[in-house]
Amino acid sequence: MPNLLNRIIEAHGGLERWNQFNIVKAMIVTGGALWAMKGLHQDPDPREMTVWLREERASVIPFGAPNQLTAFTPGRIAIETMEGAVVAERLDPRAAFAGHEKTTAWDPLHRAYFNGYALWTYLTTPFLLTLPGVVVEELDLWDEAGETWHRLRARFPSQIATHSEVQDFFFGSDLLLRRHDYFVDVAGGFAAAQRVYDYAQADGIWLPTKRRAFTRDAENRVIEDPLMVSIDLSNIRFA
Repeated sequence: MPNLLNRIIEAHGGLERWNQFNIVKAMIVTGGALWAMKGLHQDPDPREMTVWLREERASVIPFGAPNQLTAFTPGRIAIETMEGAVVAERLDPRAAFAGHEKTTAWDPLHRAYFNGYALWTYLTTPFLLTLPGVVVEELDLWDEAGETWHRLRARFPSQIATHSEVQDFFFGSDLLLRRHDYFVDVAGGFAAAQRVYDYAQADGIWLPTKRRAFTRDAENRVIEDPLMVSIDLSNIRFA
């Protein structure tokens, strides 16, 4: 690992501590303009997100009904009952986004897949940058919000389901994540910039509890209207 990435990992709690856990759970509240663009209703109700740390797997409950949850892996997305009965299922779920643009309507399985890979990405950052096949390089320093930030660019292998192959991560002088840039490949590949803040420590791991995603222009400047996605996290715990 590059020395900067080593220091970033340590600032977020350290790889030794991270490797003691297999899952992380958090309550999430989601909002923003993206859902209406996709023809979806997003309520303000809290939901419980579970992300597995040793494999790319995630689940949120409730989803669509009080007794339903999602079951996400890169090769399958499903909506199931709490008893394990399959309500709806899609194999090779990424292929279902072919030809989509920013305003292409999503069905519940589209939404469940997006939620699964996105929250898996967020709740494992920056530790996912150490995974096999992820190539990380340091970019030039970046000035924003009166601060100078470190930047890492990651290239993700095809077996990892995430926003896009190339993503940039910005870190403050304390080496905690400040911003995350990517392309939303499942929605026409529009350029996004996500600001993160309000850090909390959960079982020795530092995570931002607020995430705000916007579009960005060709010079990587944040376009603050509209707010595309908001995510508030609480009650974060590792096990």
